[in-house]
Amino acid sequence: MNMNFNQIAMLQKIKGCMDRFRANHPKFPLFINAVSQEAMKEGTVIEITVTTPEGKNYCSNIKLQANDMELIDCLRSLKTTNN
Repeated sequence: MNMNFNQIAMLQKIKGCMDRFRANHPKFPLFINAVSQEAMKEGTVIEITVTTPEGKNYCSNIKLQANDMELIDCLRSLKTTNN
């Protein structure tokens, strides 16, 4: 796969943003790592709640299905190739 200059620049920008996010929230990557190793299996329920500064809440959840596991496995392989 050939990448053009704009795509390479965007990947570098994303990496910089990810590095800043990790520095600002050092416990979050540890949480994600623990969850990905121990909890990402068929039947797991993932729930996300977002609260705005004004106090408005948004909440959603999904229950992982067998066919979702292909995406999870792909994401895991990305992590191992980038370490």
